Amino acid sequence: MQTFGRKKNATAVACVTPGKGNIRVNGKSLNVMEPASMRMKVWEPILLLGQTRFQNLNIRVRVSGGGAMAQCMAIRQAIAKGVIAFAQKFEDEQTKRELKELLIQYDKSLLVADPRRAEPKKFGGHGARARFQKSYR
Repeated sequence: MQTFGRKKNATAVACVTPGKGNIRVNGKSLNVMEPASMRMKVWEPILLLGQTRFQNLNIRVRVSGGGAMAQCMAIRQAIAKGVIAFAQKFEDEQTKRELKELLIQYDKSLLVADPRRAEPKKFGGHGARARFQKSYR
């Protein structure tokens, strides 16, 4: 089961398969993920849904692009969406709905990507909206 997580320019692809409970990000365990301050943010879907749900799942996440913070947010989104997709395919619809409600109640960004992007700079000014000052004298 493959799912995507996105935040700004970071994209994470989670591959969820039946297994022994291994969760790896770019080949490394979640416990050694950097930055350490963002580790708990990535653990949120796991802590919310309970460790027992992840005992028989292997999750491999590939993440690229963006900064460290955006990558962490993309990883947590990919994990959450992956577990729900796995529940939909291999379990019943009721379980999937319960998981989805629980995650959305805590934080909607776990399942819904944020579409905001930086606006491109235009001519005639320093930024996207700012214009050069006009002098009359």
